[in-house]
Amino acid sequence: MSKNGFTRPKGTGESNSSPNLYVANCGPAVGLTHDAIKSAFQIFGEVIGVQSADDSGVRVIVCFAEDTAAQAAFQAWNEKSCPNLAGRVLHMRYSVPRPQKVNSNDSVVVSHSERELGIPGIHLMHEFITLEEEKELLKAVDERPWKSLAKRRVQHYGYEFLYEIRNVDSKQFLGELPSFVSHILQKIVSFPGLGDTSSKLVDQLTVNEYPCGVGLSPHIDTHSAFDDLIFSLSLAGSCIMEFRQYTEGSWNSPASSVVDAEELTKSAKPSNCTRKAVFLPPRSMLLMSGEGRYAWHHYIPHHKVDMIGDRSVRRGSRRVSFTFRKVRKGPCQCNYRQFCDSQLES
Repeated sequence: MSKNGFTRPKGTGESNSSPNLYVANCGPAVGLTHDAIKSAFQIFGEVIGVQSADDSGVRVIVCFAEDTAAQAAFQAWNEKSCPNLAGRVLHMRYSVPRPQKVNSNDSVVVSHSERELGIPGIHLMHEFITLEEEKELLKAVDERPWKSLAKRRVQHYGYEFLYEIRNVDSKQFLGELPSFVSHILQKIVSFPGLGDTSSKLVDQLTVNEYPCGVGLSPHIDTHSAFDDLIFSLSLAGSCIMEFRQYTEGSWNSPASSVVDAEELTKSAKPSNCTRKAVFLPPRSMLLMSGEGRYAWHHYIPHHKVDMIGDRSVRRGSRRVSFTFRKVRKGPCQCNYRQFCDSQLES
């Protein structure tokens, strides 16, 4: 299972157990969400998280806080029908993180939920779409032309985002958003955290395809370009998204005005900012609004392996994100003037 950063422990038997279980015949492809799997296994002890073991959708890694909890689950359910999970016969083995070389200076605590993250305006929903819907979305964009950037490919719908000026030309309307995202737009309206803003619609979509190891430099989406709500749907692969709040800086600081400049990413000293991070699994939807959208830089590290605590999670061969936004009509009047291009120019 090296693809996802895990492997078998050396040797066999109870003495080689670990808090992580590889579980086959279990996952979204057979109708079991990660949340449902986590809930079922929690009868044995605290479950830190559940993640896909590969791209099949029928094999997962269940990570417990304690070895003893994993041992109890293994003894109770391995090669047996599990009534808590639709009666499926589960096939298990212990799993340990595959050793990886990691820069210790780049470590940051990674959250699994918006509550753990604790940034106002940031909301995360796991399994926002089904595995089948994910496959249909990927098929739809792969049938359409991609535009190549330095390290990734993109598609634009509604309005094209102009990277050289980090804005859109609101007079160049490309047409309505494609029909293959209509069900996503319907779901967005009832997304948690919207409050009384649910009447707002999105009219711009950027699809990004990131090869393994490619990330995104720290930046704040230009205030004058888009309204408050920014939705990001992760497909095909996982990643860590880091949020940074700099002690000094503005909307047009070097770290915020570049999209793919790795050297400038390295020059943004982590010691000069507050850093928080969240794990984005496939099929999860992230909402950035309010303070989290306007005052925190967001950043995807250029990693092939993400560290989540003492676990290593290998990224897939590609990650595709669907970012939905609404093009702003008129200047931004947010409360974060030091990051706002509209108010700095006024």
